[in-house]
Amino acid sequence: MEGKKKMDVEATAPTGETIDLHQIKRMIPHRYPMLMIEKMVDVVTDSHATGIKNVSVNEWFFQGHFPAEPVMPGVLIIEAMAQTAAVLVVATLGPEKEGRLTYFMSIESARFRKPVVPGDVIRVYVEKQRRRGNVWRFSGCAQVDGVTVADAVYTAMIRDT
Repeated sequence: MEGKKKMDVEATAPTGETIDLHQIKRMIPHRYPMLMIEKMVDVVTDSHATGIKNVSVNEWFFQGHFPAEPVMPGVLIIEAMAQTAAVLVVATLGPEKEGRLTYFMSIESARFRKPVVPGDVIRVYVEKQRRRGNVWRFSGCAQVDGVTVADAVYTAMIRDT
């Protein structure tokens, strides 16, 4: 994230809450095969969170995305960032917002730095930059074994029904 505040994801010990898969499924409407996170750790409402994705060789997208040399599509890594942020939004706003849809409004500065392959565990770090009403802006960084594989700045809107 050159030119912008870079997230220092390893400088501090986790201080937040953990959210398991069952809670994630209550909070956001995504389901298999599009649910891209399995657990959340270090969730600090209105601030930051970390999503965890265990990448299995059995993922549906590996069937057609370079089957001889499977690589997770970058757009799905960005989707994992968005879902991590969506859970953070619901955790911040409370249970009355569970299950609401969150839509991308913009994706900026997306960079894909290293392929993600079967067996990798992605740690998706998201940090709230700002909020105006239902519109939230985040910076996200996906890492495998402490190495950044992708990062982006994005804006999303939670839909009120």
